[in-house]
Amino acid sequence: MRHGKKINHLSRKTAHRKSMLANMACSLIEHKRINTTVAKAKALRQYVEPLITKSKSDTTHNRRIVFSNLRDKYAVSELFRDVAVKVGDRPGGYIRIIKLGNRQGDNADMAMVELVDYNEIYNPKGAKKKKTTRRRGGKKTGTVSESSPKTETSPKVETDLKAEVASKKETPSKSSEAENKEES
Repeated sequence: MRHGKKINHLSRKTAHRKSMLANMACSLIEHKRINTTVAKAKALRQYVEPLITKSKSDTTHNRRIVFSNLRDKYAVSELFRDVAVKVGDRPGGYIRIIKLGNRQGDNADMAMVELVDYNEIYNPKGAKKKKTTRRRGGKKTGTVSESSPKTETSPKVETDLKAEVASKKETPSKSSEAENKEES
């Protein structure tokens, strides 16, 4: 049983584990996205998220605490200057872990770790999804009107329908012209 065992030791001694997590955190802050194993990614999340929370308030004391963990002044300055500005209004959850499958060499579960606010595909600026409702006409209470059902058609179907209507309009007009010639 693993009662009270919160930290994954990653099969390493304490000094090795701390150095590895500090290096991975510096790489994540510098590159905004790294690939690693799932176990290391989960350990990195526990290591980095409190540091990012500390970077929200730029004080000398917080800088020293973060520097004692990261041990890289360039990563600390990048964290307090750029990353903290982007995550300023986010209440937590600064890191996203996306599973990538297994590594070919040793079949280890791989994951991509990224800072959430730096991925424009998942989080485009200002382009939030428009809320749509699923009702079809009718009252605003959500009931469906029986008298006027609406059908949605794709653009291709609409163009096909327009072409059919146009060809039907042309066909009778040609036949009516022929009838007019025969009458006269």
